[in-house]
Amino acid sequence: MSHCHSCCAHRHGKDVPSSAAPAAPAATDTRAVYRIPNMDCPVEEALIRKKLAGVPGVTGLEFDLLRRLLMVDHAPGPTTAIEEALAAIDMIPEPVDASGGAAAAQLPPAPAIPWRRLCLATALAALAECAALGAEWALLPAALAATAEALSAGLALAAILLAGLGTFRKGWLALVNRNLNINALMAVAVTGAFCIGQFPEAAMVMALFNLAESIEARALDRARTAVRDLLALAPPTATVLQPDGSWREESAADVPVGSRVRVRPGERVALDGVVVAGRSALNQAPITGESIPVEKAPGDAIYAGSVNETGAFEFTVTAAARDTTLARIIHAVEEAQATRAPMQRFVDRFARWYTPAVFALALATAIIPPLALDAGWTDSISTALVLLVIGCPCALVISTPVTVVSGMAAAARKGILVKGGAWLEQGRLLDHLALDKTGTLTRGEPRQTDVLLPDGDDGRGDEAAVMAASLAARSDHPVSRAIAEAGAHLPLREMDAIAALPGEGVAGSSGGRRWYLGNLRLMERLGAASADLAGRLAALEARGKTTAILAEADAAQPECARVRAIFAVADGLRETSVEAVAQLRALGVRTLLLTGDTEATARAMAATAGVDDWRAGLLPQDKLRIVEELERRGARVGMVGDGINDAPALARADIGFAMAAGGTDTAIETADVALMDDDLRKIPRFIRLSRATHAVLVENIAFALGIKAVFFALTFAGMASMWMAVLADVGASLAVVGNGLRILRK
Repeated sequence: MSHCHSCCAHRHGKDVPSSAAPAAPAATDTRAVYRIPNMDCPVEEALIRKKLAGVPGVTGLEFDLLRRLLMVDHAPGPTTAIEEALAAIDMIPEPVDASGGAAAAQLPPAPAIPWRRLCLATALAALAECAALGAEWALLPAALAATAEALSAGLALAAILLAGLGTFRKGWLALVNRNLNINALMAVAVTGAFCIGQFPEAAMVMALFNLAESIEARALDRARTAVRDLLALAPPTATVLQPDGSWREESAADVPVGSRVRVRPGERVALDGVVVAGRSALNQAPITGESIPVEKAPGDAIYAGSVNETGAFEFTVTAAARDTTLARIIHAVEEAQATRAPMQRFVDRFARWYTPAVFALALATAIIPPLALDAGWTDSISTALVLLVIGCPCALVISTPVTVVSGMAAAARKGILVKGGAWLEQGRLLDHLALDKTGTLTRGEPRQTDVLLPDGDDGRGDEAAVMAASLAARSDHPVSRAIAEAGAHLPLREMDAIAALPGEGVAGSSGGRRWYLGNLRLMERLGAASADLAGRLAALEARGKTTAILAEADAAQPECARVRAIFAVADGLRETSVEAVAQLRALGVRTLLLTGDTEATARAMAATAGVDDWRAGLLPQDKLRIVEELERRGARVGMVGDGINDAPALARADIGFAMAAGGTDTAIETADVALMDDDLRKIPRFIRLSRATHAVLVENIAFALGIKAVFFALTFAGMASMWMAVLADVGASLAVVGNGLRILRK
């Protein structure tokens, strides 16, 4: 019943409006960062936003409720006015390093809960009720009845003071700042009940409200704990090689990129890097979700937070502590609330109007019947106060953030990095999934399998291999890398006038000749295509191989090229691809292969993987066009890719999925969901989690609104009391919290 002690924060989102997203700061603005210990949820956020809106020079606000951090963008100058405004609403700011240092990175401990005081207040409220009932039922003489009533009032007042001073203070600050939040409702309800002589009711309401708030805060801290556990995965120190050859333990936050770090058996890896010496098996489950340790050798990437299970090894640091894969996972989970899910935005809008409406209804209930219907003032005011208690929106407001954050944490535990609550909920709607081939459906590690020479060129194979490897070494395309790797032992030639030919290949000059390495489309443009060439390519591609053609031309007549060799490269399917596609089909998701390869290769690969449909010979803009076309037809489209050429389609799709282990930074940054170990089976798992999260959201909202409706009816029927309303709201709040936390176990 608290003000939703939820873990929420902010990030930018793709076509998803968010009332919480701050405006971009001006280039000349500076940023002040504060930790605010009692800033827990959207109630405090709304109060702070309203207060700082009138402070001169403030240009933007960001909230990280998980770490209780407030980021204020403001014009250069003193921050005294900002800090005084926060202090005026009891949000005492503690300045934090604005650069995002170690202090900002840590999650604060959960505030201590005064259980003894709250339990004593509840006991006093119960005694006050017993004293009042005893005086009423025992038919005591007037003097004794007055004494019992005075005792009841005294016990009630003590209970209210023990449990409710903080609530009264928050409620008063909210009312002064014209903010009708839950604290304002409870303060008004309890004060009104006490003023009309309902002492036990007032005490019970205040005691139960604060007791329930504390129970709920403790329950909700499980969602924070899920992220706190992630933070604890990376050790705070690392053993770093010094210039004099010695090893010294240093703070991981201070280790620069390029440093050499040693990891002993049983230790956790402190930073991302690449192994340079030694071999070991690492448990990467916290990062990738893989349950089986992964063998690591020189040249292999490793992640911060992994556990070294066997041998010692050394690695070179590739990312600072704040930029590691683990740090990015934590950052995404922290920001779950910024790109708010559609259901969250609905609840936020509803609650914004609901609380003032309840307050207005209670006011009308207190005034209109006595004035217009000659009803008793005491009964009317009592009914109005019950309405205020029932009107508490806690169960409704808290039902969404705890569920979404639990879903985000559950996904992160399985190696699925979701960049916002919106994508988590929208995943359930996907009905089409477009897949890139190389590096996505396949392993992305093609190997050269065939070299075919034109008739009469049998003696010139070595030269063709040298020139092909020399050109391929200038390209980052997977097929080119395979050809370059196959020719790595050859004496490569210097190449001049290197030119990348988008969608076709690469070209370069050497020895007065112009050389080309590319596809059939390039050969057709150069006039080097023939029926024999097409037949040879078709035979290779029918076996699921990708081809590249080497052509040579005089530098003065590049249009008169001739084919010198055909290279065939094969890239096997990932072991998990067929299973993933089958699971997607079972979920009702239609799959579509999008590739720049030829039709024969695409057809063979689609048939092997079980993909429903395929498109071949595509450039990056073609993939984008196909995604747009599907969306125009009303489809909800996901796109999976790993390369720069996939970025336009990843950005345009309803949800973009990046293969994070082997993918490019561009793809990972563009996508909405990253698969940390490149296992496509995580996509059907993500869809199932999305559907479960949405189901829990609907259940929680329906339950919270249903309880409200029942007690509104009981109140107007004269069958509900204030303490009954509090118990109902407490029960509803705890029920939706518990239901939302179920997602952590999925």
